[in-house]
Amino acid sequence: MNRQILLASRPNGVPKETDFQISETQIPQPSDGQCLIRSLYMSVDPYMRGRIRDRKSYAPPVGLGEVMVGGAVGKVLESRGTPFSVGDIVVGGLGWQEYAVADGKELRKVDPEAGPISTSLGVLGMPGITAYFGLLDICDPQPNETVVVSAAAGAVGSAVGQIAKIKGCRAVGIAGSDEKVRHLIEDLGFDAAFNYKTSETGGKLREYCPDGVDVYFDNVGGAITDAVFPLLNTKSRVAVCGQISQYNLEEPELGPRLLWHLIVKRAKVQGFLVFDYQNRYDVALAELSEWVRGERLKYRERIAEGIENAPRAFIEMLSGKNTGKQLVKLVSH
Repeated sequence: MNRQILLASRPNGVPKETDFQISETQIPQPSDGQCLIRSLYMSVDPYMRGRIRDRKSYAPPVGLGEVMVGGAVGKVLESRGTPFSVGDIVVGGLGWQEYAVADGKELRKVDPEAGPISTSLGVLGMPGITAYFGLLDICDPQPNETVVVSAAAGAVGSAVGQIAKIKGCRAVGIAGSDEKVRHLIEDLGFDAAFNYKTSETGGKLREYCPDGVDVYFDNVGGAITDAVFPLLNTKSRVAVCGQISQYNLEEPELGPRLLWHLIVKRAKVQGFLVFDYQNRYDVALAELSEWVRGERLKYRERIAEGIENAPRAFIEMLSGKNTGKQLVKLVSH
């Protein structure tokens, strides 16, 4: 049998475990051009909160009673007319289920020699690629510039700060606990970091960015982003990757009107989706892999075990319980 996590109801505010339900169904059979895959690790990510809202976006919402969307890495059990062989490790949007059928063109082969296969969902997967292009393509950081990263201890933010350091920049991280701040500075090499929950954000930014902010990688939006805008330098660049502080709000949050700073500073602000760079993933993965092998790009994973614990892991990730990438390891039952 195939165990799946379905969307049972649309969350009102912060999602609850009862918004999801576990279901059992027959293991699907692949058609021509498809593979049957046994998932080994599933991903939980902030973008999923938007996908369970019933509103128009870059992708259709998950329907009630449908399998929850998400990336997973697993082993090919059967291949019908695809480039993959039985036993290959592949990654793709397989959803929250133990077995999945997917078109071969929607899968990417994973080299187990490049690192633990779980990294194909993290630093060597969508989050790492997001950090790579969001920082390097949109923000074009130059040596000695100051790069500020919000949600800096998350899967994307932690990679952004380290890539900034590789490119010769100062990296300043904003995180939600003292433990995360220590991790950023002591383990990942950020030049400075602070806990926004126990500090006055604007004051800390002025202290740690005395020459202003050249690049801001925005994962959270809200009050933290409001505090960054007045410190933007002339010709600064802002990549809008996520707005996690806003995802659980039922009504839009009122805030200061700060766009005039962009006029004065001639700053560039650009939102993006990692899928925009799909034809260049190989370029990013080659360089990310090299940095990981050389220990210039470090990562941390938080792993829950068992598909039944995926909703809890998702909810905890949204509240910032994770440091690094949040995963769910699928175990036999």
